[in-house]
Amino acid sequence: MMRLIFGLMLMVVSAAWGDWQPLWPGDAPGAARPAAGTERQDGGHWTDIEQPEYFLYPAPKEKRTGQGVVIFPGGGYTVLAMDHEGHQLAQWLNERGISAMVVKYRVTGNDALGYGYPVPFLDARRAIRTMRSLAGTLGVKSVGVMGSSAGGHLASTCATRFADTFDQETSDAIDAQNCRPDFAVLIYPVITMGPETHVGSKRRLLGENPTEEKMEALSTERQVSGATPPCFLLTTSDDMVDCRNSLRFAEACKAAGVPASLHLFEEGGHGYGLKGKGELQQWPGLLEAWLKRQSEKHL
Repeated sequence: MMRLIFGLMLMVVSAAWGDWQPLWPGDAPGAARPAAGTERQDGGHWTDIEQPEYFLYPAPKEKRTGQGVVIFPGGGYTVLAMDHEGHQLAQWLNERGISAMVVKYRVTGNDALGYGYPVPFLDARRAIRTMRSLAGTLGVKSVGVMGSSAGGHLASTCATRFADTFDQETSDAIDAQNCRPDFAVLIYPVITMGPETHVGSKRRLLGENPTEEKMEALSTERQVSGATPPCFLLTTSDDMVDCRNSLRFAEACKAAGVPASLHLFEEGGHGYGLKGKGELQQWPGLLEAWLKRQSEKHL
């Protein structure tokens, strides 16, 4: 009987947060909402997002570190790898006492939806602010971002261009929150819009023929400043997203005096999430130790 009662209690708590919640009141800004039924899922990949939402994983009270992490799955700004670069990372963080938020930000392979820059960035900023608005409920003292591949580019944009302003934002109580992250975890990230870029991500974000000004603004290694938060970067020499993306971001952090932990492995490819093979299997442990050091700064 006690087991049954405890199980029911867990189900009630899970139901409070165990569903997608809208990021914005009403329709999201920056692009018209597509017709109902536009959004598609193919296994763990989601695309043609109708309305940006978030899925919250509150950390167990007895384990809380005081950290919250906003997660941006990758997928070339075309799809979202929602499982291994979203929910699995959130569950891993939860096990370590960190509250996590998986973000379903707007991506598509259809130009007609108008989801180029700044639409994904608007959703990302809103997600950070939403996590901050829930800080009291979640026991969160510091809010970081985590992104994989193109999601890593989005996270790096949050870590470098947080002072930007947009008329499309709603100026409600949530938008009054600070959107500068306290730390950033960039997992095999796209960084530059220059020669070493991931062509597909650049095309989706900036269109066919972006101006030099737009490419400069969204090459986040060129946007690092002394106000950029501490960063953890992971890449491999054989990554299809050229490892020089991460190297150049780390170099920019060094020049700006920003603490950066860079991990370059010889092999591993791309898109492995938590399941790297060989020597790469150790990377989650490296991140766990780094996150612990970040939490100690906010005690």
